[in-house]
Amino acid sequence: MGTLKEKVVQTVSDLMQAAVFRILFTGIYRWNARKPVQEDKVLFIEVFEPELTDNFRLLYHTLRKKYRFRQHVHFLRSGFTGRVDYIRRCTAMLKDMATARYVFLDAGSNVAGSMPVRKETIITQTWHACGAFKKFGYSVADLKFGSTAEKMEKYPYYANTTYVTLSSPDIAWAYEEAMMLADHKECMKPVGISRTDVFFNRKFLETAKTRFYQRIPQALGKKVILYAPTFRGQVSEAEAPDQLDVPVLMQALEQDYVLVIRHHPHVRTLPEIPARCRGFAVDVTRDMSVEDLICVSDICISDYSSLIFEYSLFERPMLFFAYDLEDYFDWRGFYYNYEELAPGPVVKTNEEIIDYIRHVEERFDIGRVRRFRKKFMASCDGHATERILKMVFGKALKEHRI
Repeated sequence: MGTLKEKVVQTVSDLMQAAVFRILFTGIYRWNARKPVQEDKVLFIEVFEPELTDNFRLLYHTLRKKYRFRQHVHFLRSGFTGRVDYIRRCTAMLKDMATARYVFLDAGSNVAGSMPVRKETIITQTWHACGAFKKFGYSVADLKFGSTAEKMEKYPYYANTTYVTLSSPDIAWAYEEAMMLADHKECMKPVGISRTDVFFNRKFLETAKTRFYQRIPQALGKKVILYAPTFRGQVSEAEAPDQLDVPVLMQALEQDYVLVIRHHPHVRTLPEIPARCRGFAVDVTRDMSVEDLICVSDICISDYSSLIFEYSLFERPMLFFAYDLEDYFDWRGFYYNYEELAPGPVVKTNEEIIDYIRHVEERFDIGRVRRFRKKFMASCDGHATERILKMVFGKALKEHRI
């Protein structure tokens, strides 16, 4: 129920949020929206990250290279900066957005979603994950991970969405639920996910391999295990899982394998690899892209990360270190039965990881991975960026072609 003091604090916080959204943000947007729409203005809005992320990169650079559009990028840093700075960033974004013809988002934004957006503006939600795995958005309302249903309805994250790019038509129902767009099914567009195009580019694959062996030369002649888990806790306080026993894995597997670790980018404090294991295990969270690692690894160990959808494009072995499955389910939940969804064995101990890797050639079920890929990644074929641009810009592409 909470103490009287906690209720008072919450009430004051709610009133302040209402004032910021309904008076400040809406006022700024309406004032600037009196000006004409700028037909060549394109906004890319990063909600969390401080740099242009992979799901925007191809879209941004293709537009820059081939077309005459004016592209603006805003980094809101939601959850990663102070309240005053966040309001300042949102204010600058709203001023810009008020006259933009095209807006791209790769995560939910209750600021963009709560505005009285003019009808001329096209807002495309590229989302930052493929498939439909762990729940998000309205699907986690009133769960530990999510906000309250009341707040999500009052300050919607996706209300102004024109298009949502999907990796497969089979998952539209999950995004409709999460984004509160069940009455706007026409928004769901299974045109593919832009960043997956690189996995069909031979030059990118070769370059990824070169970069990898320059960074980790001890991997030459060995197979590569990629450990790529998701974070635990809230986005702004994300923690890394700490149950992988690197010394035990090294003792069993170092003759034939190297272990490459890539934690979620939201994780601020990375688990330390024991000094004696650093020839076998390398943490590249801060200095290698996940795309490169997907290309070069032979086996992927994950847990609840959506990286498995991209990894399925290569039809290689995966296993799922879900030692805290019950807790994670209570925290966030899944769109599908976890053990039925996972295209590889679900394990809870380091010993089970070792046993599977030692027998991977005889136990790997490639048919299971192919069925998974067909269901969740059917629209990802190397041409997603091209389809997204045609969908969003239409005839304007020809008009602004360089």
